[in-house]
Amino acid sequence: MSPARHPPLIELRLWRQFLAVAEELHFSRAAQRLNMTQPPLTQAIAQLEVALAVKLFDRTKRSVQLTPAGAALMPEARDLLARAAALPVFARASADGEAGRLRLAFVSTVGFDLLPRWVRSFREQHPKVQLELIEATGDVQLEALARGEIDAGFILHSPGFAPPGLTCQRIARDPLVLAVPEQSELASRVNLTLKDLLHQPLVIFPRRILPSLYDAIFAMYHTAGYLPQVAQEAIQMQTIVNLVSAGIGVAWVPDSVRQFQRPGVVYRKVTGSKERAVPGCETSLVWSAGAASPALLRFMAFAG
Repeated sequence: MSPARHPPLIELRLWRQFLAVAEELHFSRAAQRLNMTQPPLTQAIAQLEVALAVKLFDRTKRSVQLTPAGAALMPEARDLLARAAALPVFARASADGEAGRLRLAFVSTVGFDLLPRWVRSFREQHPKVQLELIEATGDVQLEALARGEIDAGFILHSPGFAPPGLTCQRIARDPLVLAVPEQSELASRVNLTLKDLLHQPLVIFPRRILPSLYDAIFAMYHTAGYLPQVAQEAIQMQTIVNLVSAGIGVAWVPDSVRQFQRPGVVYRKVTGSKERAVPGCETSLVWSAGAASPALLRFMAFAG
């Protein structure tokens, strides 16, 4: 058979008819099974063979046998029809948020405690939702949301901050604590005040990745009449803590980072004052306003 110049879209009906004949190896019995007469079934199989440009059956007056190509197609046809039959159930499950794909970005601090627990439990309760996790800083997440590359993201920010154009659901609130090199004289002191550390070199994240929290930390220093001495910038909280362990400086980190136990680093609470309170930070799930998918709504209810 010569190949079709433009292969047509083959209807499921033809695959059902092919499978009936392939399983019965008898056109008359296959026609009865399909509640149709034999001539239209014979024509349908011929139509399918022309569309595929492949012979599927060897036919004689006494027997019908599958060709190697026909035999190879049988499991594929069964799988195709089974998946087609499952589509209505999948569609309803997707509309209910019980199936589909959910692309979640997260900052590293969420990965210390909250995210592992949520992911494990969510996957157990909603196994048909394909959960894709992408670690990314806040600025990268906002760009990805704008481009539609992720469905939602966990970001870190100062209390009350809400990125414009996004819906924001607060997940957790943390105080900021000070990561201190173990060899520093500050490490031996249990009670620290802001005055004790204003002159200490600071390891901090770049402003572009966490502007609201960066500004809150700098405002605390400015209110005290000091400009922070930035010794080093780093993107990931783990890297910041590693640089503290190297003695480069101190760092303000969310309290949840205490779980990252790095040798050479101790964590201390710092007492502020009425005029110079130590800021806190919040973790929120953010997504484009009005664009929450059913699977995301399921996850939001789960995480909330």
